[in-house]
Amino acid sequence: MREALWSELLKIRRSRLPWLTTLAFTLVAVVCGLFMFILTDPARARALGLLGDKAQLSGASPDWPGYLALLAQAVGVGGLILYGITAIWLFGREFSDRTATDLLALPTSRTAIVAAKFTLAALWALLLAAWVCVLGLLIGAALGLPGWTASAGVHGLVRIVVTGALSSLLTTPLALAASLGRGYLPAVGVMFVIVFTAQVIAALGFGAYFPWSVPALYAGLAGPGQDQPGPLGFALVLATAAAGALATAAWWRRADHTR
Repeated sequence: MREALWSELLKIRRSRLPWLTTLAFTLVAVVCGLFMFILTDPARARALGLLGDKAQLSGASPDWPGYLALLAQAVGVGGLILYGITAIWLFGREFSDRTATDLLALPTSRTAIVAAKFTLAALWALLLAAWVCVLGLLIGAALGLPGWTASAGVHGLVRIVVTGALSSLLTTPLALAASLGRGYLPAVGVMFVIVFTAQVIAALGFGAYFPWSVPALYAGLAGPGQDQPGPLGFALVLATAAAGALATAAWWRRADHTR
């Protein structure tokens, strides 16, 4: 396991993807901060025209709880895509770069290789969520947002991290899709189908029973007064994550890798 982790770390260090995902989450925090900047002055929002209208349609309140809630919602939606891309890259690159056969020839078990990839994917996701929290605190302080309390801050930051964790857990089936499809494109197609389906099912009111809708609902994307996902929704997330991870490990152990 240690050797597998070290190998995967070297691949990540030499890739541009960590920097690109960090940049993407940085833009998320900045855009949410821009919305807060607009919403703190309604006259300024009207003067900015369409951008101001979009900020007002976000439904966020121009204070600390509203800003942190908006960040959590952004992580709930964007996390499925960005974390999904990370998982797809970790597994699909072995086939696109034609290194899968060489990788499996090493004196390291296939299960350890898969476990190392999932471990680093989870760590990567949590670091990105933590980065959003740090940027959120800095941007909110720079804007001088009202409404800061210790309890509101802890609640908002915990919601961001938990939303990121839920989104990260749901990427294990994408790792399976990248393995089965032996590359990026099949898994990317599956990812977009999942994201689209999650939006539709949530809009129909059944999001609490569809795992990929749970992170956004937990983050409050459905709006104030809406029910949070119950124990069944969180259990479905965990079951989906476990099933995807076990199926991926089983496929890597038994598949005939000829590429």
